[in-house]
Amino acid sequence: MAMTTPRPQSVMPTDTAPRRMTGAEILCESLRREGVELIFGYPGGAVLPLYHTLPEFPFRHILVRHEQGAVFAASGYARATGRVGVCLATSGPGATNMVTGIADAMMDSVPIVAITGQVATSLIGRDAFQEIDTTGITLPITKHNYLVERAEDLPIIVREAFYIARNGRPGPVLIDVPKDVQQQEAEFVWPTEVRLRGFRPTLHGHARQIRQAAELIAQSERPLILAGHGVIISQAYAELRALAEKAQIPVITTLHGVSCFPESHELSFGMTGMHGAAYANKAICECDLLIGIGMRFDDRVTGKVSGFAPKAKIIHIDIDPAEIGKNVRVTVPIVGDCRNVLAALVREVKEARHEEWLAQLCAWREEMPMTRIRETDRLLPQHVIRALYEETGGRALIVCDVGQHQMWAAQHYWYDVPNSFFSSGGLGAMGYCLPASMGVKLGRPDEMVWAVVGDGGFQVTMQELATIVQDNIAVKIAIINNGYLGMVRQWQQLFYNRRYSASPLSGPDFVKLGEAYGIPALRVTRREEVAPAIRQAIATEGPFMIDFVVEEEENVYPMIPPGGALSDIILDTNL
Repeated sequence: MAMTTPRPQSVMPTDTAPRRMTGAEILCESLRREGVELIFGYPGGAVLPLYHTLPEFPFRHILVRHEQGAVFAASGYARATGRVGVCLATSGPGATNMVTGIADAMMDSVPIVAITGQVATSLIGRDAFQEIDTTGITLPITKHNYLVERAEDLPIIVREAFYIARNGRPGPVLIDVPKDVQQQEAEFVWPTEVRLRGFRPTLHGHARQIRQAAELIAQSERPLILAGHGVIISQAYAELRALAEKAQIPVITTLHGVSCFPESHELSFGMTGMHGAAYANKAICECDLLIGIGMRFDDRVTGKVSGFAPKAKIIHIDIDPAEIGKNVRVTVPIVGDCRNVLAALVREVKEARHEEWLAQLCAWREEMPMTRIRETDRLLPQHVIRALYEETGGRALIVCDVGQHQMWAAQHYWYDVPNSFFSSGGLGAMGYCLPASMGVKLGRPDEMVWAVVGDGGFQVTMQELATIVQDNIAVKIAIINNGYLGMVRQWQQLFYNRRYSASPLSGPDFVKLGEAYGIPALRVTRREEVAPAIRQAIATEGPFMIDFVVEEEENVYPMIPPGGALSDIILDTNL
Protein backbone atom coordinates (compact mmCIF):
# COMPACT_ATOMS: atom_id res chain seq x y z
CA MET A 1 0.00 0.00 0.00
CA ALA A 2 1.81 3.12 -1.23
CA MET A 3 1.54 6.43 0.57
CA THR A 4 0.26 8.53 -2.29
CA THR A 5 -1.84 11.14 -0.47
CA PRO A 6 -0.62 14.61 -1.48
CA ARG A 7 0.71 16.86 1.22
CA PRO A 8 -1.85 19.34 2.53
CA GLN A 9 -2.17 22.48 0.44
CA SER A 10 -3.16 24.96 3.15
CA VAL A 11 -0.03 26.57 4.51
CA MET A 12 -1.62 29.53 6.25
CA PRO A 13 -0.68 31.85 9.11
CA THR A 14 -1.36 30.45 12.57
CA ASP A 15 -3.10 31.89 15.60
CA THR A 16 -0.85 30.42 18.32
CA ALA A 17 2.81 29.98 19.05
CA PRO A 18 3.99 26.45 18.23
CA ARG A 19 4.11 23.90 21.06
CA ARG A 20 5.14 20.25 21.07
CA MET A 21 2.49 17.55 21.34
CA THR A 22 2.03 13.93 20.34
CA GLY A 23 0.19 13.18 17.12
CA ALA A 24 -2.79 11.93 19.14
CA GLU A 25 -2.86 15.18 21.12
CA ILE A 26 -2.52 17.22 17.93
CA LEU A 27 -5.43 15.35 16.36
CA CYS A 28 -7.64 15.85 19.43
CA GLU A 29 -6.74 19.52 19.74
CA SER A 30 -7.49 20.02 16.05
CA LEU A 31 -10.91 18.38 16.45
CA ARG A 32 -11.60 20.56 19.48
CA ARG A 33 -10.80 23.69 17.48
CA GLU A 34 -13.20 22.54 14.78
CA GLY A 35 -15.95 22.57 17.41
CA VAL A 36 -16.30 18.80 17.74
CA GLU A 37 -18.22 17.77 20.85
CA LEU A 38 -19.39 14.28 19.96
CA ILE A 39 -17.48 11.31 18.53
CA PHE A 40 -18.96 7.93 17.62
CA GLY A 41 -16.37 5.20 17.70
CA TYR A 42 -15.02 1.76 18.48
CA PRO A 43 -11.45 1.25 19.73
CA GLY A 44 -8.76 -1.13 18.52
CA GLY A 45 -5.02 -1.59 18.49
CA ALA A 46 -4.17 0.95 15.78
CA VAL A 47 -6.03 3.77 17.57
CA LEU A 48 -5.06 3.02 21.19
CA PRO A 49 -2.75 6.07 21.40
CA LEU A 50 -5.67 8.21 20.31
CA TYR A 51 -8.09 6.57 22.74
CA HIS A 52 -5.52 7.03 25.52
CA THR A 53 -5.59 10.76 24.80
CA LEU A 54 -9.34 11.27 24.26
CA PRO A 55 -10.25 11.61 27.98
CA GLU A 56 -8.01 14.68 28.24
CA PHE A 57 -10.29 16.57 25.86
CA PRO A 58 -13.94 17.75 26.22
CA PHE A 59 -15.45 15.21 23.83
CA ARG A 60 -18.40 12.94 24.51
CA HIS A 61 -17.48 9.58 23.05
CA ILE A 62 -20.33 7.23 22.14
CA LEU A 63 -19.18 3.60 22.14
CA VAL A 64 -21.14 1.92 19.35
CA ARG A 65 -21.33 -1.85 18.99
CA HIS A 66 -20.24 -1.95 15.34
CA GLU A 67 -18.25 0.52 13.28
CA GLN A 68 -21.01 0.74 10.68
CA GLY A 69 -23.21 2.07 13.48
CA ALA A 70 -20.61 4.76 14.18
CA VAL A 71 -20.84 6.15 10.66
CA PHE A 72 -24.64 5.97 10.51
CA ALA A 73 -24.86 7.69 13.90
CA ALA A 74 -22.45 10.42 12.79
CA SER A 75 -24.52 10.80 9.63
CA GLY A 76 -27.75 11.15 11.61
CA TYR A 77 -26.11 13.74 13.84
CA ALA A 78 -24.81 15.68 10.84
CA ARG A 79 -28.15 15.66 9.04
CA ALA A 80 -30.05 16.70 12.16
CA THR A 81 -27.71 19.58 13.06
CA GLY A 82 -26.00 20.69 9.86
CA ARG A 83 -22.66 20.20 11.63
CA VAL A 84 -19.93 17.78 10.60
CA GLY A 85 -20.36 14.33 12.18
CA VAL A 86 -17.25 12.54 13.40
CA CYS A 87 -16.64 8.79 13.66
CA LEU A 88 -13.59 6.80 14.67
CA ALA A 89 -12.41 3.23 14.10
CA THR A 90 -9.27 1.13 14.09
CA SER A 91 -7.43 -0.27 11.08
CA GLY A 92 -8.36 -3.33 9.03
CA PRO A 93 -11.86 -4.60 9.87
CA GLY A 94 -12.63 -1.43 11.79
CA ALA A 95 -12.09 0.60 8.65
CA THR A 96 -13.80 -1.84 6.29
CA ASN A 97 -16.84 -1.99 8.58
CA MET A 98 -17.24 1.76 8.02
CA VAL A 99 -17.38 1.51 4.23
CA THR A 100 -21.18 1.13 3.91
CA GLY A 101 -21.82 4.16 6.11
CA ILE A 102 -19.26 6.26 4.25
CA ALA A 103 -20.84 5.31 0.91
CA ASP A 104 -24.25 6.24 2.29
CA ALA A 105 -22.95 9.67 3.33
CA MET A 106 -21.40 10.18 -0.09
CA MET A 107 -24.60 9.38 -1.97
CA ASP A 108 -26.79 11.45 0.36
CA SER A 109 -24.41 14.45 0.61
CA VAL A 110 -23.83 14.21 4.36
CA PRO A 111 -20.82 16.00 5.92
CA ILE A 112 -18.83 13.56 8.03
CA VAL A 113 -15.16 13.11 8.89
CA ALA A 114 -14.20 9.48 9.41
CA ILE A 115 -10.93 8.85 11.25
CA THR A 116 -9.28 5.45 11.01
CA GLY A 117 -6.16 4.00 12.55
CA GLN A 118 -3.50 2.44 10.37
CA VAL A 119 -0.49 0.21 10.99
CA ALA A 120 2.84 1.95 11.58
CA THR A 121 4.34 3.62 8.53
CA SER A 122 7.26 1.16 8.56
CA LEU A 123 4.79 -1.72 8.10
CA ILE A 124 2.64 -0.21 5.35
CA GLY A 125 2.70 -2.39 2.26
CA ARG A 126 3.92 -5.47 4.15
CA ASP A 127 0.50 -7.06 4.82
CA ALA A 128 0.87 -6.39 8.52
CA PHE A 129 -1.74 -7.49 11.04
CA GLN A 130 -4.97 -5.58 10.38
CA GLU A 131 -3.42 -3.61 7.53
CA ILE A 132 -5.75 -2.60 4.73
CA ASP A 133 -5.50 0.04 2.01
CA THR A 134 -8.16 2.23 3.60
CA THR A 135 -7.56 5.25 1.40
CA GLY A 136 -7.63 3.09 -1.72
CA ILE A 137 -10.85 1.38 -0.70
CA THR A 138 -12.62 4.62 0.17
CA LEU A 139 -11.33 6.74 -2.72
CA PRO A 140 -14.54 6.31 -4.80
CA ILE A 141 -16.86 6.99 -1.84
CA THR A 142 -15.29 10.08 -0.28
CA LYS A 143 -14.95 13.67 -1.39
CA HIS A 144 -11.32 13.37 -0.38
CA ASN A 145 -9.15 11.22 1.86
CA TYR A 146 -5.78 11.45 3.55
CA LEU A 147 -3.06 9.05 4.65
CA VAL A 148 -1.14 11.03 7.26
CA GLU A 149 2.63 10.63 7.07
CA ARG A 150 3.75 13.16 9.68
CA ALA A 151 2.21 14.30 12.95
CA GLU A 152 2.98 17.93 12.09
CA ASP A 153 0.59 17.70 9.10
CA LEU A 154 -2.43 16.78 11.23
CA PRO A 155 -3.72 20.32 12.01
CA ILE A 156 -3.73 21.30 8.36
CA ILE A 157 -5.27 17.99 7.31
CA VAL A 158 -8.06 18.23 9.89
CA ARG A 159 -8.74 21.85 8.90
CA GLU A 160 -8.96 20.87 5.24
CA ALA A 161 -11.05 17.78 5.94
CA PHE A 162 -13.77 19.72 7.75
CA TYR A 163 -13.70 22.46 5.14
CA ILE A 164 -14.14 19.96 2.30
CA ALA A 165 -16.82 17.97 4.15
CA ARG A 166 -19.08 20.95 4.81
CA ASN A 167 -18.52 23.21 1.82
CA GLY A 168 -20.00 22.94 -1.66
CA ARG A 169 -21.96 19.72 -1.96
CA PRO A 170 -21.35 18.16 1.47
CA GLY A 171 -19.90 14.71 1.83
CA PRO A 172 -17.55 12.40 3.72
CA VAL A 173 -13.82 12.86 4.15
CA LEU A 174 -11.54 10.16 5.60
CA ILE A 175 -8.32 10.63 7.57
CA ASP A 176 -6.16 7.51 7.94
CA VAL A 177 -3.61 7.91 10.76
CA PRO A 178 -0.81 5.35 11.23
CA LYS A 179 -0.17 4.31 14.82
CA ASP A 180 3.38 5.69 14.94
CA VAL A 181 2.13 9.07 13.66
CA GLN A 182 -0.20 9.17 16.66
CA GLN A 183 2.84 8.64 18.91
CA GLN A 184 5.24 11.04 17.20
CA GLU A 185 5.96 14.40 18.78
CA ALA A 186 5.70 17.52 16.68
CA GLU A 187 4.96 21.20 16.98
CA PHE A 188 1.27 22.02 16.94
CA VAL A 189 0.61 24.75 14.36
CA TRP A 190 -3.01 25.70 13.73
CA PRO A 191 -3.82 27.35 10.35
CA THR A 192 -6.29 30.20 10.60
CA GLU A 193 -7.82 29.62 7.18
CA VAL A 194 -8.03 27.09 4.37
CA ARG A 195 -7.23 27.70 0.73
CA LEU A 196 -7.48 24.72 -1.57
CA ARG A 197 -6.43 24.89 -5.20
CA GLY A 198 -9.16 23.52 -7.45
CA PHE A 199 -11.88 23.56 -4.78
CA ARG A 200 -13.99 26.66 -5.32
CA PRO A 201 -17.67 25.76 -5.06
CA THR A 202 -20.01 28.10 -6.91
CA LEU A 203 -22.37 29.53 -4.30
CA HIS A 204 -24.25 32.17 -6.30
CA GLY A 205 -26.10 31.50 -9.53
CA HIS A 206 -25.33 33.33 -12.76
CA ALA A 207 -27.50 36.44 -12.98
CA ARG A 208 -28.38 35.91 -16.64
CA GLN A 209 -29.49 32.33 -16.05
CA ILE A 210 -31.59 33.41 -13.07
CA ARG A 211 -33.30 36.01 -15.28
CA GLN A 212 -33.92 33.34 -17.91
CA ALA A 213 -35.48 31.12 -15.27
CA ALA A 214 -37.73 33.97 -14.13
CA GLU A 215 -38.82 34.54 -17.73
CA LEU A 216 -39.72 30.86 -18.15
CA ILE A 217 -41.75 30.98 -14.94
CA ALA A 218 -43.59 34.07 -16.18
CA GLN A 219 -44.41 32.33 -19.48
CA SER A 220 -45.54 29.08 -17.86
CA GLU A 221 -49.17 28.09 -17.37
CA ARG A 222 -48.50 24.81 -15.54
CA PRO A 223 -45.28 25.27 -13.52
CA LEU A 224 -44.17 22.74 -10.93
CA ILE A 225 -41.42 22.78 -8.30
CA LEU A 226 -39.60 19.53 -7.55
CA ALA A 227 -37.62 20.11 -4.33
CA GLY A 228 -34.91 17.83 -3.01
CA HIS A 229 -32.44 17.33 -0.21
CA GLY A 230 -30.40 20.36 -1.27
CA VAL A 231 -33.15 22.62 0.07
CA ILE A 232 -32.68 21.06 3.50
CA ILE A 233 -28.88 21.15 3.34
CA SER A 234 -28.88 24.87 2.50
CA GLN A 235 -31.80 25.58 4.86
CA ALA A 236 -33.64 27.31 2.04
CA TYR A 237 -37.08 26.73 3.57
CA ALA A 238 -38.16 30.37 3.60
CA GLU A 239 -36.83 31.03 0.11
CA LEU A 240 -38.59 27.98 -1.36
CA ARG A 241 -41.85 28.99 0.26
CA ALA A 242 -41.46 32.58 -0.93
CA LEU A 243 -40.97 31.45 -4.54
CA ALA A 244 -43.90 29.04 -4.44
CA GLU A 245 -46.26 31.62 -2.91
CA LYS A 246 -45.18 34.59 -5.04
CA ALA A 247 -45.67 32.76 -8.34
CA GLN A 248 -48.31 30.32 -7.01
CA ILE A 249 -46.34 27.23 -8.03
CA PRO A 250 -47.29 23.82 -6.60
CA VAL A 251 -44.48 21.98 -4.80
CA ILE A 252 -43.67 18.28 -4.84
CA THR A 253 -40.59 16.67 -3.28
CA THR A 254 -38.21 13.79 -3.69
CA LEU A 255 -38.01 11.22 -0.88
CA HIS A 256 -35.01 13.05 0.55
CA GLY A 257 -36.77 16.36 0.06
CA VAL A 258 -39.58 15.32 2.41
CA SER A 259 -39.85 17.97 5.18
CA CYS A 260 -38.30 20.77 3.10
CA PHE A 261 -41.76 22.29 2.49
CA PRO A 262 -44.70 22.16 4.95
CA GLU A 263 -47.01 19.40 3.81
CA SER A 264 -50.10 21.12 5.21
CA HIS A 265 -49.49 24.07 2.88
CA GLU A 266 -52.08 24.53 0.14
CA LEU A 267 -49.32 24.40 -2.49
CA SER A 268 -47.90 21.10 -1.21
CA PHE A 269 -48.67 18.05 -3.33
CA GLY A 270 -46.54 15.39 -1.71
CA MET A 271 -43.73 13.13 -2.80
CA THR A 272 -43.03 11.96 -6.32
CA GLY A 273 -41.19 8.95 -7.69
CA MET A 274 -41.47 5.16 -7.59
CA HIS A 275 -43.75 5.16 -4.55
CA GLY A 276 -44.81 8.79 -4.70
CA ALA A 277 -48.30 10.16 -4.96
CA ALA A 278 -50.05 9.36 -8.23
CA TYR A 279 -51.16 12.97 -8.53
CA ALA A 280 -47.59 14.23 -8.06
CA ASN A 281 -46.35 11.92 -10.79
CA LYS A 282 -49.28 12.97 -12.99
CA ALA A 283 -48.32 16.60 -12.42
CA ILE A 284 -44.82 15.90 -13.74
CA CYS A 285 -46.28 14.30 -16.84
CA GLU A 286 -48.56 17.29 -17.53
CA CYS A 287 -46.55 20.34 -16.38
CA ASP A 288 -45.08 22.71 -18.94
CA LEU A 289 -42.23 23.85 -16.66
CA LEU A 290 -40.42 21.77 -14.06
CA ILE A 291 -38.13 23.52 -11.57
CA GLY A 292 -35.75 21.00 -9.99
CA ILE A 293 -34.16 22.40 -6.84
CA GLY A 294 -31.36 20.66 -4.95
CA MET A 295 -32.00 17.22 -6.41
CA ARG A 296 -30.32 15.02 -9.00
CA PHE A 297 -33.12 13.48 -11.10
CA ASP A 298 -32.17 9.95 -10.07
CA ASP A 299 -33.91 6.88 -11.44
CA ARG A 300 -36.29 6.52 -8.47
CA VAL A 301 -37.67 9.97 -9.33
CA THR A 302 -37.67 9.86 -13.11
CA GLY A 303 -38.60 6.26 -13.90
CA LYS A 304 -38.03 5.73 -17.62
CA VAL A 305 -36.23 8.93 -18.59
CA SER A 306 -37.77 9.11 -22.06
CA GLY A 307 -41.19 9.38 -20.43
CA PHE A 308 -40.20 11.92 -17.79
CA ALA A 309 -41.77 15.40 -17.96
CA PRO A 310 -42.48 15.03 -21.71
CA LYS A 311 -44.25 18.39 -22.03
CA ALA A 312 -41.95 20.46 -19.83
CA LYS A 313 -39.00 22.74 -20.07
CA ILE A 314 -36.69 22.13 -17.13
CA ILE A 315 -34.87 24.52 -14.82
CA HIS A 316 -32.28 22.74 -12.68
CA ILE A 317 -30.74 24.41 -9.63
CA ASP A 318 -27.93 22.53 -7.87
CA ILE A 319 -24.60 23.30 -6.23
CA ASP A 320 -22.92 20.38 -8.00
CA PRO A 321 -22.39 21.15 -11.70
CA ALA A 322 -21.79 17.44 -12.40
CA GLU A 323 -25.46 16.71 -11.65
CA ILE A 324 -26.89 19.18 -14.14
CA GLY A 325 -27.71 17.55 -17.45
CA LYS A 326 -26.47 14.16 -16.22
CA ASN A 327 -29.83 12.38 -16.32
CA VAL A 328 -32.37 14.67 -17.99
CA ARG A 329 -32.29 17.45 -20.54
CA VAL A 330 -32.15 20.93 -18.99
CA THR A 331 -33.38 24.17 -20.51
CA VAL A 332 -31.85 26.54 -17.94
CA PRO A 333 -29.03 25.25 -15.72
CA ILE A 334 -28.20 27.22 -12.57
CA VAL A 335 -25.20 26.21 -10.47
CA GLY A 336 -25.21 27.54 -6.94
CA ASP A 337 -26.33 27.10 -3.37
CA CYS A 338 -30.11 26.64 -3.27
CA ARG A 339 -30.68 29.34 -0.69
CA ASN A 340 -28.70 31.96 -2.59
CA VAL A 341 -30.19 31.07 -5.97
CA LEU A 342 -33.77 30.98 -4.68
CA ALA A 343 -33.36 34.33 -2.92
CA ALA A 344 -32.20 35.87 -6.19
CA LEU A 345 -34.92 34.13 -8.18
CA VAL A 346 -37.64 35.36 -5.82
CA ARG A 347 -36.52 38.92 -6.50
CA GLU A 348 -36.72 38.35 -10.25
CA VAL A 349 -40.03 36.49 -10.59
CA LYS A 350 -43.32 38.29 -10.94
CA GLU A 351 -46.38 37.58 -8.89
CA ALA A 352 -48.67 35.18 -10.69
CA ARG A 353 -51.72 33.00 -10.21
CA HIS A 354 -52.30 29.52 -11.59
CA GLU A 355 -55.74 28.72 -10.20
CA GLU A 356 -56.77 26.41 -13.03
CA TRP A 357 -53.58 24.37 -12.72
CA LEU A 358 -53.94 24.10 -8.94
CA ALA A 359 -57.57 23.05 -9.31
CA GLN A 360 -56.46 20.30 -11.69
CA LEU A 361 -53.91 18.99 -9.18
CA CYS A 362 -56.52 19.04 -6.42
CA ALA A 363 -58.89 17.08 -8.66
CA TRP A 364 -56.20 14.47 -9.33
CA ARG A 365 -55.52 14.25 -5.60
CA GLU A 366 -59.19 13.62 -4.93
CA GLU A 367 -59.32 11.05 -7.71
CA MET A 368 -56.09 9.23 -6.73
CA PRO A 369 -55.54 9.79 -2.98
CA MET A 370 -52.33 8.51 -1.45
CA THR A 371 -53.27 8.66 2.23
CA ARG A 372 -56.49 6.64 2.04
CA ILE A 373 -56.23 3.32 3.93
CA ARG A 374 -58.32 0.34 2.88
CA GLU A 375 -61.08 -0.81 5.22
CA THR A 376 -60.09 -3.83 7.31
CA ASP A 377 -60.09 -4.98 10.91
CA ARG A 378 -56.51 -6.18 10.57
CA LEU A 379 -53.56 -4.11 11.74
CA LEU A 380 -51.95 -2.49 8.70
CA PRO A 381 -48.59 -0.68 8.71
CA GLN A 382 -50.39 2.44 7.50
CA HIS A 383 -52.51 2.43 10.67
CA VAL A 384 -49.34 2.56 12.76
CA ILE A 385 -47.85 5.51 10.86
CA ARG A 386 -51.13 7.42 10.90
CA ALA A 387 -51.51 6.89 14.65
CA LEU A 388 -47.90 7.94 15.17
CA TYR A 389 -48.65 11.19 13.35
CA GLU A 390 -51.79 11.83 15.35
CA GLU A 391 -50.31 11.02 18.76
CA THR A 392 -47.15 13.10 18.19
CA GLY A 393 -49.06 15.97 16.64
CA GLY A 394 -46.75 15.75 13.64
CA ARG A 395 -43.92 17.22 15.71
CA ALA A 396 -41.61 14.19 15.95
CA LEU A 397 -38.40 13.59 14.05
CA ILE A 398 -38.89 10.39 12.06
CA VAL A 399 -35.88 8.21 11.25
CA CYS A 400 -36.53 5.32 8.86
CA ASP A 401 -34.68 2.32 7.63
CA VAL A 402 -35.12 1.08 4.05
CA GLY A 403 -38.06 -0.80 2.58
CA GLN A 404 -41.83 -0.76 2.75
CA HIS A 405 -42.07 0.97 6.12
CA GLN A 406 -39.84 3.75 4.76
CA MET A 407 -42.38 4.51 2.04
CA TRP A 408 -45.38 4.30 4.38
CA ALA A 409 -43.62 6.68 6.76
CA ALA A 410 -43.06 9.13 3.91
CA GLN A 411 -46.66 8.80 2.72
CA HIS A 412 -48.74 8.73 5.91
CA TYR A 413 -46.88 11.07 8.28
CA TRP A 414 -47.25 14.75 7.37
CA TYR A 415 -44.05 16.73 7.77
CA ASP A 416 -44.47 20.36 8.66
CA VAL A 417 -41.33 20.53 10.83
CA PRO A 418 -38.31 21.38 8.66
CA ASN A 419 -35.67 18.65 8.42
CA SER A 420 -37.73 16.07 10.30
CA PHE A 421 -37.45 13.01 8.00
CA PHE A 422 -34.24 10.96 7.85
CA SER A 423 -33.46 7.86 5.84
CA SER A 424 -30.86 6.23 3.63
CA GLY A 425 -31.82 7.44 0.17
CA GLY A 426 -29.22 6.97 -2.52
CA LEU A 427 -27.55 3.86 -1.13
CA GLY A 428 -30.69 2.38 0.43
CA ALA A 429 -28.73 0.74 3.24
CA MET A 430 -30.64 -1.54 5.60
CA GLY A 431 -29.51 -1.07 9.19
CA TYR A 432 -29.37 2.72 8.90
CA CYS A 433 -32.28 3.54 11.16
CA LEU A 434 -31.34 2.55 14.69
CA PRO A 435 -27.80 4.04 14.80
CA ALA A 436 -28.88 7.09 12.79
CA SER A 437 -31.70 7.74 15.26
CA MET A 438 -29.09 7.85 18.04
CA GLY A 439 -27.22 10.56 16.19
CA VAL A 440 -30.42 12.51 15.45
CA LYS A 441 -31.46 12.41 19.11
CA LEU A 442 -28.03 13.41 20.39
CA GLY A 443 -27.96 16.25 17.87
CA ARG A 444 -31.44 17.52 18.77
CA PRO A 445 -31.94 16.28 22.35
CA ASP A 446 -34.99 18.41 23.09
CA GLU A 447 -37.05 16.93 20.26
CA MET A 448 -38.93 13.62 20.14
CA VAL A 449 -37.23 11.06 17.89
CA TRP A 450 -38.97 7.95 16.58
CA ALA A 451 -37.02 5.18 14.87
CA VAL A 452 -39.47 3.57 12.43
CA VAL A 453 -37.88 0.33 11.25
CA GLY A 454 -38.81 -2.97 9.67
CA ASP A 455 -38.08 -6.25 11.39
CA GLY A 456 -35.46 -6.94 8.72
CA GLY A 457 -33.56 -3.66 8.95
CA PHE A 458 -33.80 -3.69 12.74
CA GLN A 459 -31.97 -7.01 12.93
CA VAL A 460 -29.07 -5.63 10.87
CA THR A 461 -27.99 -3.21 13.62
CA MET A 462 -30.08 -4.14 16.66
CA GLN A 463 -26.89 -4.51 18.71
CA GLU A 464 -26.98 -0.71 19.03
CA LEU A 465 -29.72 -1.17 21.63
CA ALA A 466 -26.80 -1.61 24.01
CA THR A 467 -25.44 1.79 23.00
CA ILE A 468 -28.86 3.37 23.50
CA VAL A 469 -29.03 1.98 27.04
CA GLN A 470 -25.42 2.69 28.01
CA ASP A 471 -25.67 6.32 26.93
CA ASN A 472 -29.36 6.77 27.84
CA ILE A 473 -30.39 7.94 24.37
CA ALA A 474 -34.14 8.48 24.56
CA VAL A 475 -35.13 7.11 21.16
CA LYS A 476 -38.62 5.64 20.71
CA ILE A 477 -38.58 2.58 18.45
CA ALA A 478 -41.47 1.38 16.30
CA ILE A 479 -40.76 -1.99 14.69
CA ILE A 480 -43.04 -2.66 11.70
CA ASN A 481 -42.96 -6.43 11.97
CA ASN A 482 -44.45 -8.32 9.01
CA GLY A 483 -42.21 -11.39 9.11
CA TYR A 484 -40.71 -10.67 5.70
CA LEU A 485 -38.08 -8.65 3.94
CA GLY A 486 -41.11 -6.71 2.87
CA MET A 487 -40.03 -4.83 -0.24
CA VAL A 488 -38.22 -7.90 -1.56
CA ARG A 489 -41.39 -9.95 -1.00
CA GLN A 490 -43.52 -7.31 -2.76
CA TRP A 491 -41.31 -7.41 -5.85
CA GLN A 492 -41.34 -11.20 -5.78
CA GLN A 493 -45.14 -11.15 -5.60
CA LEU A 494 -45.63 -8.66 -8.42
CA PHE A 495 -42.76 -9.48 -10.78
CA TYR A 496 -41.40 -12.95 -9.87
CA ASN A 497 -44.55 -15.13 -9.78
CA ARG A 498 -44.88 -15.00 -5.98
CA ARG A 499 -41.76 -17.10 -5.50
CA TYR A 500 -40.78 -15.89 -2.04
CA SER A 501 -37.17 -16.94 -2.24
CA ALA A 502 -35.26 -16.01 0.96
CA SER A 503 -37.70 -13.24 1.91
CA PRO A 504 -39.63 -14.89 4.81
CA LEU A 505 -37.90 -13.66 7.94
CA SER A 506 -37.78 -15.03 11.45
CA GLY A 507 -36.58 -13.05 14.43
CA PRO A 508 -36.36 -12.95 18.19
CA ASP A 509 -39.12 -12.03 20.59
CA PHE A 510 -38.56 -8.28 20.31
CA VAL A 511 -40.28 -7.55 23.63
CA LYS A 512 -37.99 -9.96 25.45
CA LEU A 513 -35.04 -8.56 23.53
CA GLY A 514 -35.88 -5.05 24.69
CA GLU A 515 -36.23 -6.26 28.26
CA ALA A 516 -32.92 -8.10 28.00
CA TYR A 517 -31.23 -4.83 27.10
CA GLY A 518 -33.16 -2.94 29.77
CA ILE A 519 -35.55 -1.14 27.41
CA PRO A 520 -39.28 -1.22 28.22
CA ALA A 521 -41.16 -2.82 25.35
CA LEU A 522 -44.68 -3.74 24.20
CA ARG A 523 -46.18 -5.94 21.51
CA VAL A 524 -49.19 -4.61 19.56
CA THR A 525 -51.32 -6.87 17.38
CA ARG A 526 -54.67 -5.03 17.18
CA ARG A 527 -55.64 -1.60 15.87
CA GLU A 528 -57.18 -0.46 19.16
CA GLU A 529 -53.86 -1.08 20.93
CA VAL A 530 -51.81 1.17 18.66
CA ALA A 531 -52.57 4.64 20.01
CA PRO A 532 -52.36 3.67 23.72
CA ALA A 533 -48.99 2.01 23.12
CA ILE A 534 -47.63 5.11 21.41
CA ARG A 535 -48.92 7.29 24.23
CA GLN A 536 -47.20 5.04 26.77
CA ALA A 537 -43.93 5.27 24.85
CA ILE A 538 -44.15 9.06 24.75
CA ALA A 539 -44.92 9.26 28.47
CA THR A 540 -41.99 7.01 29.39
CA GLU A 541 -38.71 8.77 30.10
CA GLY A 542 -35.85 7.32 28.11
CA PRO A 543 -35.97 4.77 25.28
CA PHE A 544 -39.03 2.64 24.55
CA MET A 545 -39.72 -0.08 21.98
CA ILE A 546 -42.96 -1.29 20.38
CA ASP A 547 -43.26 -4.40 18.25
CA PHE A 548 -46.14 -3.75 15.84
CA VAL A 549 -47.13 -7.11 14.35
CA VAL A 550 -48.80 -6.08 11.08
CA GLU A 551 -50.43 -7.67 8.03
CA GLU A 552 -47.79 -9.86 6.40
CA GLU A 553 -48.48 -9.30 2.69
CA GLU A 554 -49.51 -5.65 2.61
CA ASN A 555 -47.99 -3.85 -0.38
CA VAL A 556 -46.82 -0.28 -0.89
CA TYR A 557 -48.82 1.65 -3.47
CA PRO A 558 -48.67 3.61 -5.70
CA MET A 559 -45.78 1.95 -7.51
CA ILE A 560 -43.92 2.53 -10.75
CA PRO A 561 -42.97 -0.88 -12.20
CA PRO A 562 -39.28 -1.48 -12.99
CA GLY A 563 -38.41 0.06 -16.33
CA GLY A 564 -41.70 1.96 -16.42
CA ALA A 565 -42.40 5.64 -16.86
CA LEU A 566 -44.23 7.77 -14.28
CA SER A 567 -47.36 7.40 -16.39
CA ASP A 568 -47.24 3.60 -15.89
CA ILE A 569 -48.10 3.89 -12.20
CA ILE A 570 -49.81 0.97 -10.43
CA LEU A 571 -52.54 1.97 -8.00
CA ASP A 572 -53.98 0.04 -5.06
CA THR A 573 -57.01 -1.82 -6.40
CA ASN A 574 -58.25 -2.49 -2.86
CA LEU A 575 -59.18 1.15 -2.23
